[in-house]
Amino acid sequence: MNTIPITFDEHQINRTVIGGKKNDSANALNISVILLNSRGTQFKQNVFENLLACNFDSIVSVEHDAKNFSIDDMASKFPEIKFIVPLEKTTDGELINIAMSEVSSEFVLVLRDSLYIPSGIILPHFAERLTKENIFCLVPRLVDSSKSGLLCQFTPGAEKTRFVIDSSSVITDGAKTLYPYDNIAIYNRQKFISLGGFDWTIKSSYWQTLDLALRSWLWGEQTKLTSILQFAYQDELPIEDKTINLDYLRYYLKNELPKLKMETGIIKSSSFFVFYGRSSCGYIEARRQFKEARNWVSKNKYRFKMDLQTFIETWNKGE
Repeated sequence: MNTIPITFDEHQINRTVIGGKKNDSANALNISVILLNSRGTQFKQNVFENLLACNFDSIVSVEHDAKNFSIDDMASKFPEIKFIVPLEKTTDGELINIAMSEVSSEFVLVLRDSLYIPSGIILPHFAERLTKENIFCLVPRLVDSSKSGLLCQFTPGAEKTRFVIDSSSVITDGAKTLYPYDNIAIYNRQKFISLGGFDWTIKSSYWQTLDLALRSWLWGEQTKLTSILQFAYQDELPIEDKTINLDYLRYYLKNELPKLKMETGIIKSSSFFVFYGRSSCGYIEARRQFKEARNWVSKNKYRFKMDLQTFIETWNKGE
């Protein structure tokens, strides 16, 4: 497994980037859009037209597979949109990282083309309300194709010594949530970059999302729900794959194992045996991963504002 990244832009991939005329309108929103695409070109035109009608600061359309997309045709029809097509296999998180580096607005709305995206999804007065708190991440209400609410509120807890997450479809405006489902949210771009973005070495979408989300809380940022923004899926819902694998171990080492001591984050050397008991790898590989995680935590030790135990305790107290 690759070395844990320290900075937001530490890893670059081969990609094609085309288009993206700057929106010089004085009324442009202080929000950009990153659209993650998985469907064919025939579904794009209406979505692009609706997004452009909202007067976002910029729009970045990201493809997963260059074979699904006629980039030249779309770029000529929509010169205002920046198109990014990766030329190698990558993760959603890394695609979002790349797109974040292509925008300059203070806030960024991450969407997927599997959502119904109508014209006027964010009006100017709503944009101001959505961004006034200046938190790291604001999560909209999500519903399925029959308008039934999805599990969007995730609450941390503990069962004996095990970290657990409870979920609910009840949305209360301003309520805390651990992470955004399917990464759909409005992100504060500078906070995202400061946190280091998604860890590209974690390939599992679920553990990659949870890694950034829990890191943001442990480093003093917040993620909350909003009831004034809602999106509906048009297709089948994504499945959160929570398989315990090497990606889980990397997430666990970075987020669950560190402790706060003298206002700094540390991983005690004696914690290795706790980790080794959880790991499914051999002793030498476990030692290597443990050492690398200790180094990463040491380099970021002053970023930690709490450890996992304190995080759960303060959450349940409403702090």
